[in-house]
Amino acid sequence: MSPTPASAASDPLSSIDALIAALQTAGYFADRRLATAVFLALRLQRPLLLEGEPGVGKTELAKALAQVLGRELLRLQCYDGLEQREALYEWNYAAQLLHLRAAEGRGTVEEAEREVYQPHYLIRRPLLQALQAPAPGAVLLIDEVDRADEPFEAFLLEYLGEYQVSIPELGTVRAVATPLTVLTSNRTRELNDAVKRRCLYHWLDYPERERELAIVRARVPEAPAALAEQVAGFVHRLRSAPYAGHFQRAPGIAESVEWAKALVALDALLLDPEVVQSTAGVLFKQREDVAALSAELITEALSPEAA
Repeated sequence: MSPTPASAASDPLSSIDALIAALQTAGYFADRRLATAVFLALRLQRPLLLEGEPGVGKTELAKALAQVLGRELLRLQCYDGLEQREALYEWNYAAQLLHLRAAEGRGTVEEAEREVYQPHYLIRRPLLQALQAPAPGAVLLIDEVDRADEPFEAFLLEYLGEYQVSIPELGTVRAVATPLTVLTSNRTRELNDAVKRRCLYHWLDYPERERELAIVRARVPEAPAALAEQVAGFVHRLRSAPYAGHFQRAPGIAESVEWAKALVALDALLLDPEVVQSTAGVLFKQREDVAALSAELITEALSPEAA
């Protein structure tokens, strides 16, 4: 069943401003450049490739879009070794075998083979589900496509360029309604130019302080106002010079939100060096980064002069 849209007063596709407002009702705070990229992807019916550091909100955007557009969200999680059959379709071999056994002695072998290669024996995976979704179409999230290998990228080209796929036994399957396709990449490797040419492109960076504050307030409304401001400000400073050079990977938006929730659970009203150091494992996921968040660095980053 498709989700019910958290509709704004106007159609989210009527303008970029309407899209921004609709996404905010779903708890996603997009800046105008990102909203423009999404708006054009919808209007031009082109896939949207989002690249950026982990935790900047690429996956969450697809979820929010499915909500505000009232479309089903289909997710293809990519990984090294992902095969075409896991993305597109498989035949239900057990059901086909049962049919062949039941058909023994009836008709020719060729007739039996034609009968088992029918659509109702297909196990549909995300790409095929997206193509066959009824109007208004689905939102297909191809997540972390950079984790898949180059042959899989080549396999995606027909879908990305023409919204169709070829199934040897059935022929070409074209989209019933054009799906909104969002690809995400953490840029662990460079994607093929042929994939990029078929997509609109947007680099999604960490949000500025005010937008991150809005996200924290929306996701953790129980956080005291002063604490939410400190969380957004402190994380923003950790991502900026001179502090960013101390860490292998800066905290993402997801970490900011989880940290705010953890601080609320601890009944913290304001940040202090002790509570920051004791909750460093919520902000950072690398042992070296937790160790780099020293008491001296925390004190300096919390000081009014650092703001």
